Amino acid sequence: MRKLPKDDSEDTESFDEEDQWQLYASSGFGNSIFLSEEKSSASNETEQEWFDGDDFDNDNQALNWDAPPCPTPLGISHVIKMGICDYCLSRICGLRNEDNNPKSGSEIRKQALDRDNELSLSSKQELCPFCENLFDDIGNISQRVLEGLEGIEVNTIQFGIHMPKDLIQEEDRIRTRYGAQGSLPLKSALVEGIHSDIKSANKQITFVKERPNVMVLVDALTLRADIDIRPTYLYGRYKKFERGIPQTRWPCRACRGRGNHCTACNETGLQYQDSVQDLIGEPIREVLKGSDTSFHGMGREDIDVRCLGEGRPFVIEIKRPELRNYSPEKLQTIVNSKTKEFVEVSELQWCEKKRIVEVKESRSEKSYTIRFKLIDSPEINFDDIKEAINNLSGQEIEQQTPKRVSHRRSDIKRTRKIISINEILSEGDEIQISLRCEAGTYVKELIHSDDGRTQPSISGIIGCKCEVIWLDVSDIHYDS
Repeated sequence: MRKLPKDDSEDTESFDEEDQWQLYASSGFGNSIFLSEEKSSASNETEQEWFDGDDFDNDNQALNWDAPPCPTPLGISHVIKMGICDYCLSRICGLRNEDNNPKSGSEIRKQALDRDNELSLSSKQELCPFCENLFDDIGNISQRVLEGLEGIEVNTIQFGIHMPKDLIQEEDRIRTRYGAQGSLPLKSALVEGIHSDIKSANKQITFVKERPNVMVLVDALTLRADIDIRPTYLYGRYKKFERGIPQTRWPCRACRGRGNHCTACNETGLQYQDSVQDLIGEPIREVLKGSDTSFHGMGREDIDVRCLGEGRPFVIEIKRPELRNYSPEKLQTIVNSKTKEFVEVSELQWCEKKRIVEVKESRSEKSYTIRFKLIDSPEINFDDIKEAINNLSGQEIEQQTPKRVSHRRSDIKRTRKIISINEILSEGDEIQISLRCEAGTYVKELIHSDDGRTQPSISGIIGCKCEVIWLDVSDIHYDS
């Protein structure tokens, strides 16, 4: 090796660490990084594969995690070694019998044992790795559902089951790896098994995905079955012959519907003991053994207004009915026999929930008969009054929300049309008229103007204060 000149020694001492490393690198030490990588790769090749106790079955035989999927014989043998139950063996193996139905798990297991004498029944674990033995609870779940449905008329059921997310994900992972292509997932197979068990006990039941009679939700962990009886609906038309009856229940003002120790309502919680809702709904609820009712009418008349003609369309909702296969004609007869002095029902028929929207959103025209009195009126010629009132026929009026309902409705202006005025009668200082109006017209305010909030009004055009005596809804022009 060539010696460094003596006069260069100071320069050599002044080399920094990196420069000195270059000196060693020139002697071949720079290849050490490559040798390190080669040794590391060699050690990786000889390193043994890590495993845990799950790599052995109950007989301490190593599981072949590279086994092909079912329905190959080796794949079937492999899942049997894993401890699969007969239910899951049937659903993931993809084997079918002569009737093109899935083979039973016991049959598949027997055939596998005949092929391989080393397979034994002792390989079956306490918990199936695919379902954790949930299929053993099918009978228990079905029994709980049927007990919950006892005494209830059921034609259709919507069924749901809640299962742990980690169980579903793990089963999907194993089934995707070792199950036959297109094999049924755990949740679908379990639901299918419960459906079959319930149908065998009650052949009248059909399982649906929408508009069921009953909804059933099962918790797979606790096996709790929640039964939700869905409401049933009846469409019809009612006439109200008596004034002083509200359309729906009116909570007591004193106790706000609570009823406890309230002397104002005799602890009923109601401001008025009768309502159209209860006069119609209660007899039906009692027959169908429901828990309560809800009433949905096409608008509503005031409490002091009668409803005549063909009647007002409505939908009555019966909540949690135990019976539902009942003749609507018989229900109509029962209602009318109990309430004929106050309310009469016609056209009663079963309907779907969507009928509520149709009834609520209808903008059908209505006919009215109203009688009012002229207050402090000067000598006015009836012919002049009649002509002035007739001039409103076909006109549009502007109505601001009446004071009497402003506490529960938006204070806005509405444009409504007076379709026609058919008849005008007079008796002393009282006048009676029949008219047909657009839906949503405040007829009382058309008479007395509500302090000018309705323009034009009859009070304004005849120049006299008017007081409404009574109002009847003569007809509602709705084609059902």
